[in-house]
Amino acid sequence: MKKEIVFVLLIVLVTIVVTGCTNKEKANEFKVEYESLNGKKNSYGKEHRTLNIPEDNPYEKVSQKKIIEMIDNKETFYLYVGDSLCPWCRSVLEKSIEVAKEKNIKKIYYIDIWDNEGNEIFRDKYEIKDGNLEKVKDGTKEYNRLLKEFDKVLSDYTLTDEKGNKIETGEKRIFAPNFFYVKNGKVKTMITGISTKQKDSREKLTEDILNDEKQQFNKLFSAK
Repeated sequence: MKKEIVFVLLIVLVTIVVTGCTNKEKANEFKVEYESLNGKKNSYGKEHRTLNIPEDNPYEKVSQKKIIEMIDNKETFYLYVGDSLCPWCRSVLEKSIEVAKEKNIKKIYYIDIWDNEGNEIFRDKYEIKDGNLEKVKDGTKEYNRLLKEFDKVLSDYTLTDEKGNKIETGEKRIFAPNFFYVKNGKVKTMITGISTKQKDSREKLTEDILNDEKQQFNKLFSAK
């Protein structure tokens, strides 16, 4: 009997250790992905904002399919859609982690929107050619599903031509960064985390800007 109890305890201990290592590896994956661009320049010659991501951050990368499964299973979770190449994303992530820790948020799932070259791998892509709107790339089926599921919190998607005219695409858009709170499979809240006081994605983050960011993440992580 004692041997059986010891064996069960060993299994539990191993499970805890393995799970802990897995979570740490996933958090480190996010850290590496974002910090790998520190000090480097994008294809336009603009330097990426330097980030300091803690090793115990709550971010875990998942597939688009996994998110849809979680919605279908009526799960409750936080989702970040963005990219390490996105300058606006890089301006809010440190604050998101800070507030998540304060609110004891253990997990934020995330999906990348671009590949390493900045090409769309998730969303639709539109271009204006000869004054006409043309879709040059379809979004994934998971993206189109999320447009339907998140419709009530999303904004209309418009493009602007060379003359400054706005052209409607006829659909909404998941922009970057977008942070979602999904409760029992239904979206409840969406924020960007970006302060209205921030006019440029690479400008210095003042105390006023950071306070605005904090208010937004407090709202997100306090949603019911």
